[in-house]
Amino acid sequence: MEIPHFGIPPELAGRMSMAEQHEYLRTRLSRRRTLVTAGAVASGLLTGCGSGPRTGQGGATASGSPAPSTSKAPGSLITPFGRHLAFGADPRTQMRISWQVPLAVREPYVRVGLRPDDLGPKVEAELRDLHTPGLKGVRPAVEQYYLHAALDGLRPGTTYYYGVGHEGFDPASPRHRSTVTSFRTAPASPPERFVFTAFGDQGVGEDAALNDRTLLRQRPAFHLHAGDICYADPTGKGKESDVFDATQWDRFLAQTEPVARSVPWMVTTGNHDMEAWYSPDGYGGQLARFSLPESGFDARTAPGVYSFTYGNVGVVALDANDVSYEIPANFGYTEGRQTRWLQRTLGALRAAPEVDFIVVFFHHCAYSTSTHASDGGVRAAWLPLFARYEVDLVVNGHNHVYERTDAIRGGEVGRPVPVGGTTDPRRDGIVYVTAGGGGKELYGFPGGVKESYEGNTAEHEPVETFRWTRSREAKAESAAWSRVRYRGFSFLSVEAVSGAAPRLRVSALASNGERIDHFEVRRGA
Repeated sequence: MEIPHFGIPPELAGRMSMAEQHEYLRTRLSRRRTLVTAGAVASGLLTGCGSGPRTGQGGATASGSPAPSTSKAPGSLITPFGRHLAFGADPRTQMRISWQVPLAVREPYVRVGLRPDDLGPKVEAELRDLHTPGLKGVRPAVEQYYLHAALDGLRPGTTYYYGVGHEGFDPASPRHRSTVTSFRTAPASPPERFVFTAFGDQGVGEDAALNDRTLLRQRPAFHLHAGDICYADPTGKGKESDVFDATQWDRFLAQTEPVARSVPWMVTTGNHDMEAWYSPDGYGGQLARFSLPESGFDARTAPGVYSFTYGNVGVVALDANDVSYEIPANFGYTEGRQTRWLQRTLGALRAAPEVDFIVVFFHHCAYSTSTHASDGGVRAAWLPLFARYEVDLVVNGHNHVYERTDAIRGGEVGRPVPVGGTTDPRRDGIVYVTAGGGGKELYGFPGGVKESYEGNTAEHEPVETFRWTRSREAKAESAAWSRVRYRGFSFLSVEAVSGAAPRLRVSALASNGERIDHFEVRRGA
């Protein structure tokens, strides 16, 4: 799409990194107010914790930096929407509550309590104003207002009720009490069992909403979103010349609210989440919309990189845009820091006595035969670390299908894992799952390759596919590791079991709830 003088000529954009595109735009575009950018966060403009602690019921503490309102509409006429939760670094004691308002408001806050009819005092929230510049003849400018409250000092294993509000809109009032909802903190010690869910590539539409409704019935403790969250940028090249509609985020957060208001929605970044307008790496928009764990890596510049532990499972989120050979807009933007952080984090999790399993999720596929195939950059940077620290399960998106490998060790099949099979990563290698059927239009498999899933198992044969190389060439390879393939909207549901015989019971469910795959990961099986 060729954009007038407001943008970067396509022939120039194709030769520029995302950081170079941002610098080009920065010197040519005037902004009516400061953008939410990685640089702004680093310099303290968005601290998330600047006005001192506030204490709510049940021991909750939080802090924020409210921004002044520019809205002239009465607060009573402005209704919050798009509530979404995320854990802090410690899911036992920390929760982050985020939401959106259509206009700026005064004195945003959250009330928290142990009963829905007895919420505590106001806990200040932070207002992050995100401005998307307009392009003459292409799109209007957009103002969006995101609010965030950080709750610390919560009680483990406790159900909390909360309501969000602002001057003129009080969730504790009879008029708005129906907006009160709840969340539950992680237990102090690993529970006997719990469930979490995962998918990627969701977007906005009925298929995406159906997946949300179906996974909510699994009663997950949290959900992992492997990137390509809403497709406000449907082009996905990480360039300023990409088509972009900021209001798609409004629709996405409204769609997701029925589940994400009570289930922590743990996202990472895909190629469609690099939005070049906002910051050198394209993540300024993510920093405005989400509050994710700050767990050792620089969440102010790489919001999709973090870790947390829930029960006996350590979870690691990575930004594969940093290592992708296929889509290089952000290739190498952390200068190796993310991979060094990954090594330290995996080592710490594997040494932690309470952690039985390590689950890693990110966007680009390490192993897949569908449209985007496999990314050699992911394999080169991270798979040696996954093997060294015996990662138990890897979840990707990017390809809009469900595909699951056998256990892979040293690039080869270490152990076949048919539907209903069992594997031990210490002995067999790692199972990789592409869970890209979150709701966006589906892909297929290479010509002539049959689907093969529970109740419809095909004879196992190698699939002719390819992987992306450093030179961005598609190098052919034969995939004997492609075990399960399903072309339909779907998600993962994982039951973690602790105790003397810990295991991960991994199931893939179609959006109608029908099971299409299942297997077990055991340690010491």
